[in-house]
Amino acid sequence: MPLLYHWVGQNYRRDLDWGAGYHLNQSNPLLHEIYLGDSLWAFTRTTAGAYVLAMELVVRAKTRNPSGYRYGTYRIWGDLKRSRYFRTEGQPDISELIRRLSVKANAPVIGRSFQGHAAVRRLTSADHRVLVDYARHLPLEPRARLLPEEELEARIHLGDPDAASSLITTEAPGIAEERRRYLFEQTPRRNPQHVQELRKLYEGMCQLCGWNPKFLYRRNLCEAHHVHWLSRGGDDELHNMMLICPNHHRAIHRTDAPFDSGEESNVLQRNREPVQISRHALQAK
Repeated sequence: MPLLYHWVGQNYRRDLDWGAGYHLNQSNPLLHEIYLGDSLWAFTRTTAGAYVLAMELVVRAKTRNPSGYRYGTYRIWGDLKRSRYFRTEGQPDISELIRRLSVKANAPVIGRSFQGHAAVRRLTSADHRVLVDYARHLPLEPRARLLPEEELEARIHLGDPDAASSLITTEAPGIAEERRRYLFEQTPRRNPQHVQELRKLYEGMCQLCGWNPKFLYRRNLCEAHHVHWLSRGGDDELHNMMLICPNHHRAIHRTDAPFDSGEESNVLQRNREPVQISRHALQAK
């Protein structure tokens, strides 16, 4: 069952400015009725006032947000290889195209028909084909390119701002200057302290499997992982970090596993890895 979603313009622009998230949130449980592999089509309003197609998110995972999360309980995550952000500049207004779909959108301004719970709507297979055809030749948004999170975390954990800066220069994802300053001026200075706090709090143990290299080898080998990834707008704060073994850390990054706050578990491709040891509050946003 494909879906259509009205993405508030300022939220869409913030998503790009702070690291394309490839995920969306809503308070309406309809968001979780979509099947894995189906498409959620998002449209938004430009600063010039035109409604344009912003994204096709091909769903690969569904998770829940922390209680009271401002954007709603339900979250879906896109397949990074199949999902697409579209360049919105220069697109013609698609209000009339949306009115021709099966969704009811009779308000004079199309966005007024998609407010609150009604921001997400069911689409038919025929609606989906219309949008596929329309999007066939739309240019992609270059700023939606992601930084390699595993490499970014490694360089920041080392406290080497020059190495981290060289990564963003090489990858050139086009994120906003504010996000550049946050990632490569503030984060490298604070991160080592957070890692030490986690290792002390958990006595060097992996929060997912309990592996304890501090006891076995007298070495701190477990690593700090950002639950909401830095490259997608996450904070470098203790409430967004967990201590995990290198195997789990690699598996989470290599499989693009999101975190389900409702179950406190990492959603890998074939299974979930729940938090087994919890001594601090996780509040990933």
